[in-house]
Amino acid sequence: MARFILITLALIFLGVMVLLPVVAIFHRAFAEGASVYIAAIREPETLAAIRLTVIAALIVLPLNILFGVAAAWLIARYRFFGRRALMVLIEMPFAVSPIVAGLCFLLIYGAYGPVGAALEPYNIQLMFNLTGIVLVSLFVTCPFVMREILPVLMVTGEDEEKAALTLGANGWQIFRHVVLPNISWGLAYGTVLTTARAMGEFGAVSVVSGAIRGQTMTLPLQIELLYNDYNATGAFAAATVLAALALATLALRGALERFGPRREAHS
Repeated sequence: MARFILITLALIFLGVMVLLPVVAIFHRAFAEGASVYIAAIREPETLAAIRLTVIAALIVLPLNILFGVAAAWLIARYRFFGRRALMVLIEMPFAVSPIVAGLCFLLIYGAYGPVGAALEPYNIQLMFNLTGIVLVSLFVTCPFVMREILPVLMVTGEDEEKAALTLGANGWQIFRHVVLPNISWGLAYGTVLTTARAMGEFGAVSVVSGAIRGQTMTLPLQIELLYNDYNATGAFAAATVLAALALATLALRGALERFGPRREAHS
């Protein structure tokens, strides 16, 4: 009976908090017909927002992977002063509000900040463009890859790597043939989470983007803009694109959970 009650409560909660909102988004988006929906998606500003969101995510992802793998390797394989402090700093985006993070970036890299003011004579502007969006997206997503890879490296240890080194393998060969196969699933999990967060980030991006129509509006910002402009159909149509991307991300992660190694093996 206890199990039945817990399962029922979980299903009710998921239905109310997850399923109903998603159904409502798609229902409202198609309420006026498929032709209106397609026309809303094909609006130049909405297409520009989709394109900017994808471009920013494609830039953030490889940089995040490089940083995450390097940070996880450093923390797992070396003991040095400040190691714990480094782990805390990497996980700081989980504790800091994205809006506060965006404001901090604006104060530092904006035109009146120390870095922005130093670059202004060279006509280099970091905020209110793609660069600013990428910077804050990197900040809010930087822990994901590292957090997924680090437990794997901690569990696997260094024995296989030392054996490969003894057999004459160089650093790249050790990473490619020994380390990469061990961390591949953790890297896949981190990649999925990073992509989802980069595409869906709103708070930090809203501060540093400048909200220039058709230029610096990511998809989440475009949805808010359309809704505030009383264009409910366009807002919900754009929301379906973001929801579809999120559902695809969840489906990919579910497939990784289903067909990948047990997570307990990495704990």
